[in-house]
Parts: sequence; C-alpha cells; structure tokens
Amino acid sequence: MLPALAIAVFVSVFVCFERLPINVEGKTIANFVISHRIERVKALLVYEELSLKEIAWKLHYSSIAHLSNQFKKVTGLTPSYFKQLRQKQLKPLEDL
Repeated sequence: MLPALAIAVFVSVFVCFERLPINVEGKTIANFVISHRIERVKALLVYEELSLKEIAWKLHYSSIAHLSNQFKKVTGLTPSYFKQLRQKQLKPLEDL
C-alpha cells in the first residue's frame, strides 16, 4: 500500500509543479528535468560502453522507445546517430 501511495503523492506533486516556470532558464520544471536527463543520456552514450537498453534502465525510462522519442524530440537526432557523430569527433589519445 505504501509504495502505491508514494507514487500517487509523487505524481500529484509533479503534476502541480510541472507548470511552474523556473526563473533561470524560463523552462517548466518538467522541461528542466527532461533536459537534464537527456544531457545524462548524451554523456552515457559518448563516454560509457552502455547499450540504449542499459541507459534506459539506469535512468528509469519506461522503455527504450520512450528514451529514443524523448531524445529525438529534445535534440533532433536519434541516440544512435548522436553517438556516431560524437565518436567521429573524438580523437584517439595517440593523435593528441
């Protein structure tokens, strides 16, 4: 019973606060959180040897599709294309 109650309270609080603007960036709290999650996804894609499935699980996305759709909505790129672009830009240590 307690976990269901905790989830209900969290959802209620999140719904109430998602429309409040954040003064610094002019974003809603929901958009602010999404932006930070996507930045974390970017870092994990580029610097960690994790699959999208592992990243989705690690960041508590409900599915890989949800992660991919949100990533594309925010960045305009698919996660796999973003990873390809970033890997081409990274130089091996021997070349530095």
